[in-house]
Amino acid sequence: MVDVAYAESRFRAPEIAHKYGAAVHLLDDPLGWSLLARACSPETGQPDVGRLIKTIYEMLARTVLAAEFPRARVDVPTRMISLHPEAVYRGQALSRATKAVTVGIARAGTMPSQVVYELMNEVLDPALVRQDHLFMSRQVNEQGEVIGATWHDAKIGRDVGDRVVLFPDPMGATGSSMVSAVDYYRTKLEGTPSKCIALHLVVTPEYIRRVQEAHPDLVVYSMRLDRGLSSDRALKTIPGTHWDEERGLNATQYIVPGAGGVGEILNNAWV
Repeated sequence: MVDVAYAESRFRAPEIAHKYGAAVHLLDDPLGWSLLARACSPETGQPDVGRLIKTIYEMLARTVLAAEFPRARVDVPTRMISLHPEAVYRGQALSRATKAVTVGIARAGTMPSQVVYELMNEVLDPALVRQDHLFMSRQVNEQGEVIGATWHDAKIGRDVGDRVVLFPDPMGATGSSMVSAVDYYRTKLEGTPSKCIALHLVVTPEYIRRVQEAHPDLVVYSMRLDRGLSSDRALKTIPGTHWDEERGLNATQYIVPGAGGVGEILNNAWV
């Protein structure tokens, strides 16, 4: 028989309170916040920053897979089966039949996507897991303001039908790159994804507004919300209460408090 304790799972990620809607998940994770604070510090460089961000993305990926991926009943004998016929785990697990794609958006998203890819290969059927690669950059005007995203190249498998598509991109700043990527996966490839999920270290109120306007069903997970340039009134209330007074981007669309250029620091390439 199945032990009733494991007959179903009600796992949900712990979240801070907000008013951005049910598709947005801002994690309540003091350990994650601690690691992220170190990763964002000007005193932290390679190799420490790489290890920190890898660890945070391992935590993020575990949370997202546990909360968002389909589950299935399993019956798995343990090593005690030779002594006890009852030595079988019968209960819930992630469904190995889930088809999934992780999208590495270069530069900052390359390593996080690899972390997600490796975890999915451990718990899903590896034949159903894929990693794609996008090469894009901010498009800015003469004032240095972000006005869009420019695609340079891509290595993408054509089929996305019934696949969970994940976008592990550290900084959700303006939302331009994410909107462009999700547009492509929903309109230019074969089939329709079953779900699209963005995984971030940091998001801004501006990012949330932008992606919700373009893709209201995009599921967003973030370790932290940065709105450091918001009004005092907004900062004293639950995020989203005074959304029009919330700001996390400076004049050149870098995040405050933020982390500076994560793609630059991860790759030691300052261009």
